[in-house]
Amino acid sequence: MPELPEVEVVRSGLAPAVVGARVSAVTVHDPRALTRHPTTPDDFERALTGARVGAVCRRGKFLWMPVEAAIGSDASRALVAHLGMSGQMLLRASDAPAERHERIRIDIEHPVHGALAVVFADQRTFGSLALDPLLPTADAAPGGFGSGDALVPAQVAHIARDPLDPALDETRLRRLLGRKASGIKRVLLDQTVLSGIGNIYADEALWAARIHPETPADTLSARRVTRLLDEIRTVLHRALAEGGTSFDAQYVNVNGQAGYFAHSLHAYGRTGAPCHRCARPILRVSFMNRSSHYCPRCQRLPRGR
Repeated sequence: MPELPEVEVVRSGLAPAVVGARVSAVTVHDPRALTRHPTTPDDFERALTGARVGAVCRRGKFLWMPVEAAIGSDASRALVAHLGMSGQMLLRASDAPAERHERIRIDIEHPVHGALAVVFADQRTFGSLALDPLLPTADAAPGGFGSGDALVPAQVAHIARDPLDPALDETRLRRLLGRKASGIKRVLLDQTVLSGIGNIYADEALWAARIHPETPADTLSARRVTRLLDEIRTVLHRALAEGGTSFDAQYVNVNGQAGYFAHSLHAYGRTGAPCHRCARPILRVSFMNRSSHYCPRCQRLPRGR
């Protein structure tokens, strides 16, 4: 599933092409792509057609575009994109042929770039688009990257701020971690504690911080939590610089190009390969229907665990 860097690459690619654009037409090819939309595909098409895109925003792994209706003002709604396992938001020429696995096409007219198409493609159909009401943020800070408005879609309101968000309350986060007896990796994957981190970047940050993934979160000292947050941010910034991590054709930017951070990984996906610090083989163990990758020498589990 795409994590923060992959979604941010999509957000930053969409923004110049869609902010300020008017939606000229909407075509729903597959209603399964609207599983999170509360009404019918016809309603989705009607409500979005003619609307103006005000911004492209992200919190953690979640992406949305505030829209204003063509008739009257309805700035309290947003087009929310859940990418799921394989969802893609692609920019195409207005007359481009249908993409493979294309589910929804949104034709737009931009005052500078002219006619374009925003295509939602999804091979595995776990992702979806939805029109969702915008709610005030609980902390009165901007809802996410891409907009200064203190608004967030209802479907995203329960999602915590991410490590790169200037509005992240680190004091509150430390208190939350101090109350969690679960292994630190499990806590990092909890999007209501800290958003944007998935399996790949959790493994990478824990390797960098020399913390075993099963270390109980409430046993980490303040110093180790600080180091972990620093390493999380470092890993995310490095992944952003390389366009995210792509292991297959599903993880691409708006132009269909893959990211290259997979070539810089230290732990994730390196089962049996030598640790880049100590040369001990990286271990892979089962974890929550997925896998964890770590170095048994550099990332020791505390005694008694």
